Amino acid sequence: MRILQLCPKPPFPPVDGGTKAMHNITMGLLEAGHQVKVLCLSTPKHPFRVDELPAAYRDASGVEAVFVDTSLNPVDAFNDLVTADNYNVSRFFSPDLDVLVERVLARRKFDIIHLESLFVTPYIGTIRRWSQAPVVLRSHNLEHKLQQRIAEGERNLLKRPYRRFLARQLRRYEHATLERVDGVAAITQGDADQLLSVSPATPTVVVPFGLDLPGTVRPWPAGPFTFFHLGSMDWGPNEEGVRWLLREVWPQVLAAHPEARLHLAGNHMPDDLLRRAIPGVEVEGFVPDAEAWMAGRHAMVVPLLSAGGMRVKMVEGLAIGRPVVSTVRGAEGIAERDGHGVFLASAAADMAARMGALMDDPQRAKDGGLEGRAFVERAFGNKAVVDGLVRFYNSLLRG
Repeated sequence: MRILQLCPKPPFPPVDGGTKAMHNITMGLLEAGHQVKVLCLSTPKHPFRVDELPAAYRDASGVEAVFVDTSLNPVDAFNDLVTADNYNVSRFFSPDLDVLVERVLARRKFDIIHLESLFVTPYIGTIRRWSQAPVVLRSHNLEHKLQQRIAEGERNLLKRPYRRFLARQLRRYEHATLERVDGVAAITQGDADQLLSVSPATPTVVVPFGLDLPGTVRPWPAGPFTFFHLGSMDWGPNEEGVRWLLREVWPQVLAAHPEARLHLAGNHMPDDLLRRAIPGVEVEGFVPDAEAWMAGRHAMVVPLLSAGGMRVKMVEGLAIGRPVVSTVRGAEGIAERDGHGVFLASAAADMAARMGALMDDPQRAKDGGLEGRAFVERAFGNKAVVDGLVRFYNSLLRG
């Protein structure tokens, strides 16, 4: 099968949840014997560095990129407000990438056009003019839901109405897009159910995040019990959640367990967090080996308040045998209730109590990590995930 994969940022190197999700689809399809052509945007936040690409990946994927400045621009945002365009999406449109899409489709025939997220759907018009292939939207998040939750948590009274407007505008765009694609591959069952409620005629399937599992569970670390959070801090929900964790949850943990320890790490860590002296907390930025860093600590904390889709880092933490304490929203798509190594909390006091309970019973934490690893093996192995996606492709081609 010949697949054109269109991405809103370079899928390589796979440095965060979004890039890993895209990269694992690319590699899974290639390893299954399919032909994949990758086109992507290069952005200030996610630059495309061709000299850093492994030759084998570059040759197999034929990856090409076009630069577009997706930085927030107040003038463009105001213009889109006037013209009723959606600024969240329109800033990912590049005339140069549009031309590249046209050129690639004019030269080669594809069986499937695979769009990674809502942010590359502005290219559907050009795709339809130059290809008869079914167009599949890979829905990483319900983007309007994410914007709604961010608007709910916005403390700036001047920004809140604008964020609410963007969420409503994005909801209309997202719903209209469902009728422009031939199929949707949602990352969670909850997302799939909501998408089907809007567009029941659009074929929709659940294709979760796929993971190349490490060979063995990492040994349980020695030393004092340590919680950790690892995530890119240039993604708004991560920063929002970490600040809530430090402000509302961690003081309650320390009050009951003065010996408690928390390590925070991730790309683009805010300077004020790197400088702050917080009792029991160690903060750092980028870590070169995420798996090794997580393996040196005991339990993951996922304090997300406004997230959607699936938390890739949570799956990776479970894969190496680490239990997870998460907000209910943070575990969406992975755990709807306690189990599979995930301990859910609905409020700050609840999360603090869950963290304290694991400190009081390290064996319970260790057993939870082993249960999580077994669950990930069953549900998120990349080969099984890609096999499911290919079956969906074939169903669309037959239809």
